[in-house]
This record gives sequence, C-alpha cells and structure tokens, in this order.
Amino acid sequence: MSTVESSFRVEYAKSNRSKCKNCSLKIDKDTFRFAIMIYSSKFGGRVPTWYHMNCFFNKVKLIDVNIIKSFDDLRWEDQEKIRQIIQDNSTMPLDGNIPNDSFTVEYAKSNRSKCHGCELLIVKETLRLSRKNYTSKRARCYGPTDDWYHLQCFHQMKKDLGFSGVAQSFVGFVDLNDEDQMKLQDKFGTSTNSKSRKRKREQKQNELINVKQSKIEDESIESLDEQEEIRLKKEQNELLWNYKDILRKDIPHDILKELLELNSQKLVSGESNLIEAVADCMAFGALESCPECNGYLIFNYTNYRCTGNLTEWTNCSYSTQIANRKPFEIPDKIKNKYEFFENYTYTKRNRIMTQIIKKPLLINTTVEISEPDYDCKLPLNSYSLALVGRLSKRKRSLRKQIKELGGTIMKTINKKVDIIISTQDQIQKGDKKLDIAQNFNIHVVSEQFLKDILTDRPSIVMEKLKLSNWGILPHIRKHQTYSTRKIKRKSSNFRSKRFLPDKMTMKLKDGAAVDPDSGLEETCHVLKDSKTSDIFTAVLAWVDITLELFFVVVVVFFKGRTGTTFGSKKIDEFDDETDAINIFQELFLDKTGNEWKNGGKYKKIAKKYYPLEIGYGQHNNINNDQIQKILENNYKIQSNLSPSVQDLIHLIFNVETMKQTLLSFDIDLTKMPLGKLSKNQLNNAYQILTQLQILITNGSSTKTSIIDASNQFYTLIPHDFGLNKAIILDNIDLIQNKTEMIDNLLEIEIAYSMLKTNFDEEKEHPLDIHYKKLKSIIEPIDPISDEFKQIVNYMNNTHASTHKQYKLKLKNLFKIKRENEEENFQKWKNIQNHQLLWHGSRTTNFAGILSQGLRIAPPEVPMTGYMFGKGLYFADMVSKSANYCFTTRESPEGLLLLCEVALGEMYECYQATSLSADKLPQDKQSTKGCGQTIPDPKEHIYTDDGILIPMGHGINANIPQSSLLYNEYIVYNTDQIKIKYLLRVEFDYSD
Repeated sequence: MSTVESSFRVEYAKSNRSKCKNCSLKIDKDTFRFAIMIYSSKFGGRVPTWYHMNCFFNKVKLIDVNIIKSFDDLRWEDQEKIRQIIQDNSTMPLDGNIPNDSFTVEYAKSNRSKCHGCELLIVKETLRLSRKNYTSKRARCYGPTDDWYHLQCFHQMKKDLGFSGVAQSFVGFVDLNDEDQMKLQDKFGTSTNSKSRKRKREQKQNELINVKQSKIEDESIESLDEQEEIRLKKEQNELLWNYKDILRKDIPHDILKELLELNSQKLVSGESNLIEAVADCMAFGALESCPECNGYLIFNYTNYRCTGNLTEWTNCSYSTQIANRKPFEIPDKIKNKYEFFENYTYTKRNRIMTQIIKKPLLINTTVEISEPDYDCKLPLNSYSLALVGRLSKRKRSLRKQIKELGGTIMKTINKKVDIIISTQDQIQKGDKKLDIAQNFNIHVVSEQFLKDILTDRPSIVMEKLKLSNWGILPHIRKHQTYSTRKIKRKSSNFRSKRFLPDKMTMKLKDGAAVDPDSGLEETCHVLKDSKTSDIFTAVLAWVDITLELFFVVVVVFFKGRTGTTFGSKKIDEFDDETDAINIFQELFLDKTGNEWKNGGKYKKIAKKYYPLEIGYGQHNNINNDQIQKILENNYKIQSNLSPSVQDLIHLIFNVETMKQTLLSFDIDLTKMPLGKLSKNQLNNAYQILTQLQILITNGSSTKTSIIDASNQFYTLIPHDFGLNKAIILDNIDLIQNKTEMIDNLLEIEIAYSMLKTNFDEEKEHPLDIHYKKLKSIIEPIDPISDEFKQIVNYMNNTHASTHKQYKLKLKNLFKIKRENEEENFQKWKNIQNHQLLWHGSRTTNFAGILSQGLRIAPPEVPMTGYMFGKGLYFADMVSKSANYCFTTRESPEGLLLLCEVALGEMYECYQATSLSADKLPQDKQSTKGCGQTIPDPKEHIYTDDGILIPMGHGINANIPQSSLLYNEYIVYNTDQIKIKYLLRVEFDYSD
C-alpha cells in the first residue's frame, strides 16, 4: 500500500516560534496548529503553512476529519472538538450578515481575468465574483487562489459552486457602490428585514433535523459497528497518550534511544518522533524488519513504511497498515531504575489506522462523482473508445479486442468518446481528430492500455499511459456542469520561447561555466587547480520516483566577495584557495559518498547524489563571449554562399530550434544546457533503456526493478516534470520515446559542437565557416529547371491519402555531394535495383547527417521501434518520410532527403521481422516492407544513369496480409546510400 498524501495537517505546536499565516500572530507551544501543505520553491517537496485553529476553519471548509493528516495522533478530547467544529460547519446555514471567506466580490483590476463559467474575459472595473480554490496545482504551491466569474455566470452556477448565502455573504460586499450592492441583492437576496428568508432558514433547519433523525433510525445496525470502532479508537488513543505523557515527563531521551537500539528499531530524530516510536512499540510491539529489503519500518501516520533501500538507486517503497511485531523488550537494569517500566508487560494488539482522503472536500460541493465499477473480465464496460492514426495492430483486430473487453467503438470523435488510442507521432503530426479530442479533453493513450487494464483500473492506466498533454478522466468530464475548456494546444515538440529559462545561457570561464543563479558569472570564475587541472565544479543528481523527488544540485565554489544565502542556494566566502578546495571536497564526499580525488570513477551510494559527467565545451579555450565577439565582427565580411544556402545553414544551426527540440522531450535545460552533455553519459542512458526493454518484454520482472532502472535513467538525463510525478518507464512506447530523445541529443550535440570550434577572426563569414564543417557541396537548383519540376511531381504524386493533415510545398531544392560518399558508394555501383527514395528527419539532425552521413543505431541502442531491425529506413511515399520531420503548425518548416539507395535483391516482408545484415538471406542485400498502397508502376521513370524514381500516384497493391500501409525500404550498410538531394519543404496545416 502506498503512502497517502494530504493537503492538510494538524499537530500540537512544538515551540512558540511558528506564526499564523492568516493573522500573523504567534502560535503558542502545545496548542493546536493546522497546516495547509504547499509545494516549496526551494526543493521538490511540500511544506506546511501554519494557522491557528479558528483562522484555519475560517479559511478552509472541510466535511471530514480523515482529510487531515495526523488527526488520529491528537488527544481524544481534542479530536472531539475538531469533529464538532467540522460538523457545525457542514450543517449550519450561512448567516447572511457574516461574510464567508470562500466567496468574494470586487471590481476587476484589469482585463486579464477569465470567467471560469463562460471562459470569456472579465472587463476591467466590472463586477467579478470568486470562489476560493484549495486544490488546484497553483493553490497547492502558493495557497488558495480565486476562481473568478461574471455575476450572471456565478448566479447560474451557484448551486454547483456550493453557494447558499445571500449578497452580504460575499467578502467585499460593503465596498461596492449602492447600485452594484442592489444588483447582488436582486440576484442572491438580502438578509436585512427578510422575514420570509428567516422562515425559510428555520424550515431548512427543521428539515435537516428530521433528516438526521431518520438517518439515525435507519442506520441503527451500522451505527453499532461504528460505535464499537469509535470505542476501540478511543481506548487506543488513551493508551498511547498515557505512555507518551509519562515518557515525556519521566524518561530521558538517551534511555529511549537505548530501548529502540536494543529492540532493533530505527533511531528517529526529534523529541516527539522519539516518544511516538517508543510508545508505539510499548502498545503494539517492536516492529519486525521490512520483508522486502530488511530495512527499518517506522510509523507514518496512516501506515508503517520502510526506510531502507532496494538498491543504491531506489528507496524501498514497502508500506503496510498491519506490520509484523515481536515483544518489546525492556532490560532489567532499566526496569529497576524507572518505576514506569517496572510493571510493563507486552500485550499483542493491532494498531487501528485511518486512511487519509487524498483530496480536500469542501462544503456544498457538486454531486458525488465516481468512476464505473471495475470488472477485470470486462474492464471497458461503460467506456467508449476511438482509434486514431496508424497503430501497430490492424484496427479490425483492435476493435474486436475492445468489444471483448466490454468497450464500445466510436467512429467519430465527439464528447461521448471516453478514450482515444493513438500514437505520439500522430499527436505531433497535428491530426484534426486529435484537435477535436483536445477540445473535449479526451485522454489519448497508447495501445499498451488494452493490456494494462486487465490488471488495473482504466482511470489509473489512462493517467499512466497518457500521450497527450490534455485529458480529464471520463467520469469527471461527464459531470462537469460548465463548458469544457478549450486549452490552446502546446505541441509536444514545440514550446514558446518565453518559457525558456534564462539559466540555459552559461558563460564559460577557464573551461567551466559559472552558474548564473549565483549572480557571480560576470565577476568570478570556477577554481581550477594549476597542477592537476582539476576544475572544482560538480553537477549532482538524485532521482527517486517512489519519493516523488527530482532535483539536481550544482555545487560550485567561487573566488570573490560573497556571504549571502538565497533560496536553496548558498554562497560562502574564503580568503584562501586551499580552504575553499578542502570544503568543496568535504561537501562532495558528504553529498555523494565518494572521494573527489577518485577522478570520475564514482559509485552510486544509497540516499546520496550521483555526480553527472558534464562537458563544458572546452574548444581551444574559446568562451562564449569571445565567440560572440568574433561572430559580430565576421558577419561584416561578405559570404561566398548563395542566399538560399545561407538560409539553409541558418536553419540547420538554429540554436533556438535545438533548445525547443530538447524541451519537447521534457529535458531540464537549466541542469543540462546545450553543449554540456557527455557522449559517454548518453551511451550509458542507451544501455539503461535496453535493460528496461528486456525487463518489460520478459514479463516476469518486478515493478521495483523497473522503477530502479527508471531512477538511473532520470539521474543521467535530468528531466523537467514541473510539479508532476516522474513517469515510470514501464512500457515499450515510453522506451521508444526516450530512445528517440537520446538520438536527438546526440545529433544536437554534433551540431552544437560545430558552433564552438575555432574561428578565423579576419577572413570568413560565420555561415561560410559552418558550411565547411558540413563537409558537403550544397548547390541550389533553379526552380524553373526540369530537374526541380521532376522532384515537385514526385512529391505531389506520392503524398499518401492518410496524411492529409498537411500539404507540402517545395521552397528550395539542393543537390548534395558529401565528402567521400561517392567513393564508398562505388562498391555498390554495379548492383542492380537503384532507387531514388525519401528519408525524413528533424532539422536539428541535419548537421550530423551532412557532416557524418546517415548512421545506423549502435549496439547499445534498444531494439524497440525498429520494425525490421536496426538499419536505415526509406520510403517511396513522400508523406511517410515527411512525418519524421516532426513539424508543427507553429514550426512548419522541415528538411527531406532524396537518396540513391542500392537495394539489390530485396527480402520482402509483410509483418514486423527482427533483421540485420547478418540475418538477411545470403542472396538478399536489403529488406522491403510491402505496403498495401504503392506508387503506380505505370508512372515510374528511370534517370539517364538507371535510377528508378517510383513517382506514380498511390494505388492499391492487393496485399491484404500486409500490416503496413506503405512500402518501407531498409538497408543495413551505410555504403549502400548516396544522398542526392536535400529539400527545404513548407508544411501547410491551414485546412
């Protein structure tokens, strides 16, 4: 059972130091203090904001004590007081003369606020009404927020918003002018001189009393069980507090620690935790060690959780409400010394636990929302599903599977659809059906969903396998009484520049970057040992999905004047360089468990950070400032390139596009800026993904082993999940996505490293320098030439019928001649069957493609995603390749290749087959995945040098047994390829 997290907490104040967040007055020691838990801006956890009891209940309206963490740890009489307050709050009608803090009225301060009812803007200086929101992500971070409404919208929705008061119930009512006060009184009534309202209130109270009386009579049998549970809880509470009071008063802390050690219990810190641990052992027995890792168990409010480690990468997540116990032993020497222990004898008991309700409940919320009952045989009963895009299985087979699981198939996308099964590629392509799905907030999940629901509820699997960045669970969406929000789509592979953090720009000084958050990047540098050349900077990572932790620490010591602590960053001042180095090494050892002098040969230690391998681009010691200065000077020099080639080089080396690509994969660019990724570290990440693929496909692996490998991956490649929990990499679609991510990281690193090499300050334009690094001759082709027109025809004819979400327009055509490629291709020159075929990729990959050629994935890359094994894939339908450009409406330009491919004898396949150069039949030189649609052979043409251009319009191939829609051509030797053309293409998404 997992640990449950609550947004609220209560305890007795441990000192006089805490202050109430509401009234700012001191909270006295040993009195109640209530907390609203909010996310900390300093680390990846939640912290309490404390309130007096009265201030808390004026701010938050609860209807269940089980919402409050550690409520059961209060004394019984104090629990009763809080129960009474909550009961009074939940049954007492609103007094119209007393404003309710949950509801506010005011004049809009600007034109920016949006009505949560109609979703239109609220005009400045007009009336706006709000209800406090305690549960949104922003509220959990910063405290309750206001959900604003127009007057008319709020009035129409007042029942759903839980408002049963009158005009005077709104905070701010008295600040309105007379005319607007009258408007509110007309809508909501007034408490002043209203006899009829008084009679209605009395009538409601009488009805409430009658309902309560009848409920008591109807549930007399059930109440007997409840009374017994209450009696047992009271006895348990009194026993524990009897122990705790005496332990606090009479027993020294060192004796309590000794007792815990003698009974093999976890040594906890803090007086209250120490007393709680010993009292728990005395009442219920000493805790046995964890059955999964032999670690210590400790009490955790609603259960007992393990504090041990499964591996050096992963904490043990074991927890239980019924722990194995053994007698709590007290040595005679302690019994003889302390009277309290003298007559103690162990009695076996089970501790009664209360499960905390995760989400806060507010007074007068909407009608109860519940998802359909789960049936493992028919888990999709009451769900309707739609299939969108090309999937790995045939849709006929998937429809049959869905029906067998109890689901209903929908042919069109509308608000009645509960779930859509599609792919990440389909989302990135901007499919119209998925645009409609977004408007209705329908979850988009992968095919893995149909497997996982056999063992888990659909709602849980939906969240786990969600591909879209939108989606509200169906049972919640159907109960919403207001219109579905139309969230502006933020494409998964494009984010607005304004969301990029400033920290991504790091200035190199003496071979290392000074962290911009320090504020010292202009005046200081990172220490470098003159003898060993050691640079005293370290990026340390610690990721544990089970704890919902994700943070990276940068430890850097600077020379300069400092002495400030800000946020979670501390700057220390040292007069002596040796002192600074010694403290740095001590801190490194404390945080990682490794000696700095080990020189990069570090081991991961449980509950410690792991040092990441970061390269700071030490290209001939030229730093970013120098590069920028040289660039500015050199841009004044005349370029020798044609304008269209200059534009192409700009596109290929666009740093912003590189950043956007990394952001699309949730990579944390504040911790892993461009140019700082070690190739060795990326190869290690590949190996972890391969390990994960094996764990997933063998079927017998535990969830713990998958979590452990996921932790390793996220440690090596820092991700930015915001406030969301890191995703466990437990399905093949996720492995494929992360593999593609590292592919792109490696390509981007190639491109970025080209920007960092030496510049001739006097002779060449920067674009000419970048052009030379591509090691290719790039010649623009005249748009009025026959060659250009022929390629346009090939592109227009082979646009597939299932890829109508965009049109393609050829902006520029370039002839390519790569260095040494012709020589390597010669050995395949005389083999038969040369074809001119399409290949698409992201623009960020083309610096690597042109300078190093198309490459086959290395052995450490997982096999997932390769339908016919690791090779180079080509198509005869342009749009099949164009989809791999991953353009969007916001970034509609892409690059395509036309390559002469020496196919020779082809091994024809109709289903996915694991192949490689070694596994091909001896008389075959390539693989052809035979598609159901092919270019019409009657329209094929041959060039003068015998190359086939399959440029016919798409026709039915009459191959019903094939699982492919279109042909795929795969070669397993890079020498079989010669790049002929590069096309700069505009994707038109206007229709």
